[in-house]
Amino acid sequence: MEVKLICFGRIAEIIENKNIEISDITETDEFKIHIESLYPALKTMKYKIAVNQELIQQNTPITSNAIIALMPPFSGG
Repeated sequence: MEVKLICFGRIAEIIENKNIEISDITETDEFKIHIESLYPALKTMKYKIAVNQELIQQNTPITSNAIIALMPPFSGG
């Protein structure tokens, strides 16, 4: 299955925005393990995940052609 990966802040310095193939990955917990194995620097960073423009708080299903965003901590003001 193919998804679009969008990265912000320091994460964008590590990973370029791109379409990636994620075979046998159907949920965000699996995706996080996979992406951290590809980019070990992420293991030491705090970041949030959004799927299709929805910030997630728990394990969430991923569908084909989903847009996954990796975002560093942020605060409003």
